[in-house]
Amino acid sequence: MSAHDQVKMTKMNYSKDRPKAENPVKIEDLSLRDGHQSLFATRGRTEDMIPVAEMMDEVGFWAVETWGGATFDTMHRFLNEDPWERIRTLKRYFKKTPFSMLLRGQNLVGYRNYADDVAEAFVERAAENGMDIFRTFDALNDYRNFETVVPVIKKCGKHFQGCICYTMTEPRMGGEVYNLDYYVSKAKDLEAMGADSICIKDMAGLLAPYDAYQIVKALKEAVKPPIHLHSHFTSGMSPMTHLKAIEAGVDIIDTCMSPYAYRTSHAALEPLVMTLLGTNRDTGFDIKLLAKINEKLEKEVMPKYKHLLDDSKMSIIDINVLLHQTPGGMLSNLVNQLRELDALDKIDEVYKELPRVRKELGQIPLVTPTSQIVGIQTVNNVLFDDENERYKMITDQVKDLCYGLYGKTAVPIDPEVQKKALKGYPRGEEPITCRPAEVLEPELPKAKEEIGDLAVDMDDLLIYALYPVTGKKFLKWKYGKEEPPESVKPVTMDDVKKREELVKKALAGELVEKKQKDMPEKSENLRTFNVFIDDEYFEVGVDEVGGSPVLAYAQQLATAPVMPQPMAMPAAPAVAAPAAPAPAEPAKQEPPAEEKKDEPAPAATVEGTELKAPMPGMIVRYEKGVGDTVNEGETVVVLEAMKMENALPAPCSGTIKAVGYDSGDSVAKGDVLAVIA
Repeated sequence: MSAHDQVKMTKMNYSKDRPKAENPVKIEDLSLRDGHQSLFATRGRTEDMIPVAEMMDEVGFWAVETWGGATFDTMHRFLNEDPWERIRTLKRYFKKTPFSMLLRGQNLVGYRNYADDVAEAFVERAAENGMDIFRTFDALNDYRNFETVVPVIKKCGKHFQGCICYTMTEPRMGGEVYNLDYYVSKAKDLEAMGADSICIKDMAGLLAPYDAYQIVKALKEAVKPPIHLHSHFTSGMSPMTHLKAIEAGVDIIDTCMSPYAYRTSHAALEPLVMTLLGTNRDTGFDIKLLAKINEKLEKEVMPKYKHLLDDSKMSIIDINVLLHQTPGGMLSNLVNQLRELDALDKIDEVYKELPRVRKELGQIPLVTPTSQIVGIQTVNNVLFDDENERYKMITDQVKDLCYGLYGKTAVPIDPEVQKKALKGYPRGEEPITCRPAEVLEPELPKAKEEIGDLAVDMDDLLIYALYPVTGKKFLKWKYGKEEPPESVKPVTMDDVKKREELVKKALAGELVEKKQKDMPEKSENLRTFNVFIDDEYFEVGVDEVGGSPVLAYAQQLATAPVMPQPMAMPAAPAVAAPAAPAPAEPAKQEPPAEEKKDEPAPAATVEGTELKAPMPGMIVRYEKGVGDTVNEGETVVVLEAMKMENALPAPCSGTIKAVGYDSGDSVAKGDVLAVIA
């Protein structure tokens, strides 16, 4: 190629009209779902996706992920948005690009297996509302949990993408459990189920580049459906992993627009576009168009979410993920939980305990919901176990896992842990071996009866069926039965500017205006005292005028040259002069409106044995009410903490004299939930 031709090609290569590659890599964009889920807790609002939607539709993505995962939960719970409406709204702007969602198999978009009637209705409504590609996974890679949803996806004429959750028990792919044969076998199972494409779902960024080459090569030779790679950036390996996968012939790669990329999210699209430019795998994307999209995101969208980003670390990678294999979202959940419990100093103990818990629970992959199941149980073990007993507080989800309600684990669950978890389990103490949903009764009729006319259509009914407590609260907001709190309302750019100004004032020490008072004249009665507080001391002047002490000045003095000595404190009889009145009780400051707590619950004023919240969370339901008798160890209340449910037992036998909260209420650690006498 001549120098003239090279210059000509370079000019053309930046735009979309360059020569088409022989085998272009297809790209799915995850910015509008997994990107903001990974970086700022799924708080991205629909209104902040619309400004870039039409431009993104012009890029040429194989698909854009817009829904599923944690969006359904977060939207109705924290954003006061109807999840179904997001699909319909965005569909008006994306005219050409297919929509993709993350479906957790029989878990749907929740944290447990739902009955078949709920699963069938959910997939039908998702398809009807505009979903095109159903990326379907099961946390245990137990494809019996696909048997209900896949036929509905196919019946609706939609794309079924089957996932293999990638995990390891070794530093690199191999070992007795998760080896190459395991992944090839799973791919063949998905092909037999009619998968239109197969996704390697590397949720923690554990897939090393040369392992990616090996696994993609093996899958391309073993099965016919296109191979799709989903690898988080967390460990920093994913850009290299992408390249080796491309060399091995991978068909589709997941990336994010750069403002939504890196850290625990995914590698950025733009460097990959430039890397492949002019090769036989060239994406064909217009880098100038991508730059315009990024500019709009940076200026008009990201400032609204900046306060949610984790800026506690300088590095954008977490190399420790290769050691503890904890996905980024799960890691942030654990840190937040420990912080709320004032136990962040226990994080190293959690890391140490986590692999042990994972192994005891069947060496399960760490992906939603099993990542939360393992993570929260690990926290419980670290906080509540002692040298005499482990698994003192077992979550309901661990009990369900041990019973078999999530499916079959890769290796057997530790028999001692399983036996303890299933002691007194309502469904029975012997685990099941059948498809989990076979033991679940239909749920929609009961849900319809409970929610009544508040659910006006099937979409509303499914919101309630999936999330009874928070779903009901959202429907009340939606139909004006209750006023939504300020915390769920959107942030505007004006709000961002006000917040930035407030921060500037705080940093400059101008947040609180100092009130100037005239200083009284010093009299001959002025006395000087040294006051010692820990390793600091202050020189305080007290002027007794009119029989009442007046604080004239308080000056902090340098502490370096002076060490407080016990004998240095003056006798100070004058301060305690009989004529001086006792100091007044300091006035109690009213907390800001947003920090005010509800009035103390009645339970706090009733005498008896208190059942207190061992951790912050949300009341799911009370199993016992006022007047009910209860035996020691019997469940009184179910508390949700980090999306996992904990059945809190009665500390003694007796009668419930008071309960402190209602279903859906948030509680802090130590709050009195019930009183037994």
